[in-house]
Amino acid sequence: MRTLCSSTLIGEFFVIGFAGLVAMKDPDLSAGLVWTVCGVAMLLSVVLCGMLSRPGGVQLGWALQAALVVSGFWVPLMFFLGACFAALWWASVHFGRKIDAAKAKWAEQGSSAA
Repeated sequence: MRTLCSSTLIGEFFVIGFAGLVAMKDPDLSAGLVWTVCGVAMLLSVVLCGMLSRPGGVQLGWALQAALVVSGFWVPLMFFLGACFAALWWASVHFGRKIDAAKAKWAEQGSSAA
């Protein structure tokens, strides 16, 4: 699960950065605010890569997905991209857990055969 989820989070890192560049064009938003929010979100996406195996890591990932969708109020394309990444996050968690279970079962069968 960790590999799939980390790949999704690193992709989000870049999307958040590009969304910050788009948000800079909005005259109602200050550059400091845009880059503070984007910087925190980008940092969170990288930090979450290391927190996935800890309790609450996946839940924080869901919070980041929700924040990406909500960011669509400032950058409308983020409604679509946030929904896409939320779907990728769901798939990463869902199929990652299945892969982990299959690996554990395979390892158990290999150790019991020996």
